[in-house]
Parts: sequence; C-alpha cells; structure tokens
Amino acid sequence: MAINEIRSVSTFIKAAELGSLRRAALELNISPQAASKALAQLEKHLEVRLFHRTTRVMSLTDAGQRLLEDVEPALLGVQRALQKARTTRDEFAGPLRIAGPRTTFQPILWSLIDEFCERYPGIQPDVLLEDRVGNWVEDRVDVGFRLGPSPDDGVIARRLFPLQLVVCGAPAYFERYGVPDSLAALSTHRCSVFRHPATGRLAPWHVKLDGHLVEQPVVPAIISNDEVLELHAVVAGKVLGQLAGSTAAPYIRTGQLVPILLDHMPDIASYFVYFGSRKSQPARARAFVDLAVERLTDCPQCTLTSKELARAKKLLPSLARSFKSQTNQ
Repeated sequence: MAINEIRSVSTFIKAAELGSLRRAALELNISPQAASKALAQLEKHLEVRLFHRTTRVMSLTDAGQRLLEDVEPALLGVQRALQKARTTRDEFAGPLRIAGPRTTFQPILWSLIDEFCERYPGIQPDVLLEDRVGNWVEDRVDVGFRLGPSPDDGVIARRLFPLQLVVCGAPAYFERYGVPDSLAALSTHRCSVFRHPATGRLAPWHVKLDGHLVEQPVVPAIISNDEVLELHAVVAGKVLGQLAGSTAAPYIRTGQLVPILLDHMPDIASYFVYFGSRKSQPARARAFVDLAVERLTDCPQCTLTSKELARAKKLLPSLARSFKSQTNQ
C-alpha cells in the first residue's frame, strides 16, 4: 500500500470517529487542506462517496460505513506493527548479526562478544566468520569487522588497531636451524605459508624494504589454510612464520616466540569496525560498536610496542650463539 493511501485511510477513519475533518486534521497533525485532499483522493480512487457533508456535520454513507468496518481493524494492526518495530529498535534484546574475518580475529572477537553478552544477556549474537568480503546488505549484517578498506558503500567505518606482520620463530627452531640475519637468508630456512581460504592462493610474505612494502619470496616447508595450525607449527619450532601481531603477541610476551628481522616489519593495514547509519541502527548494535571502539582502538593486547620488540630482539644474539655451539659439537 502506498504511503498516500495509508494517509488517506487514516484521515478517513479519524474523520469518521470525530465527525469532523478539521478535528481529524488536528489529531493527525496535518493541515485541514491536506486532510481534505487525502479524503478526496480516497473517494476518487474508490469511485464512491464516503461521507454526507453539510457546513456543520459529516456522516458516513453506506459505502463509507462498510469501508470503515473493513479497514479499521487492519489499520490498527499496521499501526501496532509499526510501533513494535519502533520499540524493537531501542531494545537491548534480540538477535545481533556480526560479521568478521575468520583469520586472526576469532579470539579478539570472542572476548568482545563475551563481555557484551555479560552486559546484555538478552542479546543473541549471530556470528558470521569468513575471510571473503561478502555482501553485508544481503547477509543482514548489523556490525562488521574488516581488515583494510570498506567492503561496501554506505557503511561507516571506525579504525581499531593496526595489523603488524611479525616474522618469528620458537627458540627451539633457532637453536636447531640458526637465526636468519637478512631477508636473503630466509631462502635457506623452513617457512610456513598461508593459503587464503577464500581464493585458494598462497599468501606471500610482506616486508618493508627501503620504506616500501614488497613481497618476500620464501620456500614453504608447511602450507595451511588455517592460522591456528600454522601457529602450532611455529610454536613447536618446526618452521618460521609471518604471523599477525595480535596472534603472535601473547607468545612473544611469554618467550615462546621470538621476532626477527624487525627492521623489515610492516604495518600494512588496520582493522575497522563497520556499521550503518546510527539513526537507523538498533540500540543493541550501537552499544556493540561503542564497546568495540572502547576496547579495541589501539588495543595494547593486539599490538606489540617498540619496547616489547626491542626486548625480544635482545634474545637473538644468545640464540645465534646457541646454534653455533650446537653445530660445533
């Protein structure tokens, strides 16, 4: 039903209820001229006269009475549905559809969802994790997370934290295979390579060279499309890996992994949270965005500071000496 027909029917019902078109206009917060036009449009559309009119009163015709009996319950139902939709928008309950990348972001997103659900137990998160950039309108996404530029027009983005790419290995690896002291030395080392789940392509390592971002060729000893498996292989000392800073940080802080080639470590992109217009957003979506911005903007748990990297770098000489002593035995 077109909006002018809804206005016409609303005007008709209110005029029948109050017995006055002027009072109906006042009740509906429209001008008397607009009310008269709406009623005239309805009568023209139906090709029937709905009211007997005099200068002082108006009363329903037989056709008008039958129409009133038919449409009044239906219009009340529409009005209740509209009010329910308006109320739902402001509720802190119901489904919340969240999209984000599967790779690197799962543990970060879970801690955020966990805290949010503790605050608002009536929310039902509906989480879609995949590395492809989908159509968020078709997928009915309320809040999304992505690495890099916006996946769709018409959404608002807030930057959260940078993606660090850290080349690292376990102390056990360096004791067995040595510490590469240059990018060229990587060609003789065992490296892990990530296969992008969405495209099936091998993701090249990226490094900073002379201030530019370049691809660094490596010979893969292990290939995987799962970041957790790749992480296990690196922590076990089987391979070197180039891991996201948010993934590697906890292991670097405990000494299970040691970053190398830090002069070539790039910050190639940032994570963003995306959402639609705040005016039309459900309150629960607005609250989740606010929590994401509060917790993840330049999140210290997700990035390694220069002090942490410098401290880890001091371990490299002792690891190199350990490798030399092993080979000399």
